Amino acid sequence: MWSDEVDLDAYLERIGETAPVRPDAATLNRLHRAHVAAIRFENLDVMLGRPIDVTLAAVEQKLVQRGRGGYCYEHATLFGAVLQAIGFRVDRLLARTGDPLEEPRPRSHMTLRVAAGDEVWLADVGFGSGLLEPLPLAAGQRRRQGAWEYELVVGPDGAWRLREGAESTWRTVQTFTEEPQYPVDVEVANYDTSTNPRSPFTQRCIVMRKNAGAVHSLIGREYSVERPGRPARRETLSDQDFASALRTEFALRLEPAEVRMLTATL
Repeated sequence: MWSDEVDLDAYLERIGETAPVRPDAATLNRLHRAHVAAIRFENLDVMLGRPIDVTLAAVEQKLVQRGRGGYCYEHATLFGAVLQAIGFRVDRLLARTGDPLEEPRPRSHMTLRVAAGDEVWLADVGFGSGLLEPLPLAAGQRRRQGAWEYELVVGPDGAWRLREGAESTWRTVQTFTEEPQYPVDVEVANYDTSTNPRSPFTQRCIVMRKNAGAVHSLIGREYSVERPGRPARRETLSDQDFASALRTEFALRLEPAEVRMLTATL
């Protein structure tokens, strides 16, 4: 089953959290926001030809000790273990991006159902451009998070939809059910996501960070800043600027040889 044997002090230092932690809504909200701010969404190991190991020890070593980021399976594995160590009850869920009634996609995203007492939340630190903080797992409760609003609704198929709104335009970000997943389910989903040639994560470098006002993305050579209600700012980077963005804009700790290998994939 899932482990909670995580170095909690090292994790809290990594995300810059110094306040006491306990299994309550305030702690969950603080940690969620701090995690999203501190640890990047990125697929660079896939582009470096490395297998993605989603065991807790490997994820903790990469995201906490080495100062790297990762994609959903890595973020959710780490955050889930941290929350369990604090005393939350955590179920790992697999979600589809978008709405399957409009365009069916595989269950390729990992998210978390988090409970303490009678309170239950959706926590998702590994989507890249998704939630800044957790949402109560209940229908029809719109919550503003920075420049965006989010809500959960139940679709005609009985599955949850996470919807994002900005400037009165709403879209379904992901669709999920509350069926808990086992480590083997995540291993299979992770393997397909990181090796399937049709997966977006095997085709080009993807690095993202989101704050209260904007989503900053580096997709291949294209760097963009997107703010709700404004035209996106886009720029095609040179090899040198790409390397600089990894180091400065996204604060990723990479060896010079790794940067050269990534630049070669462009």
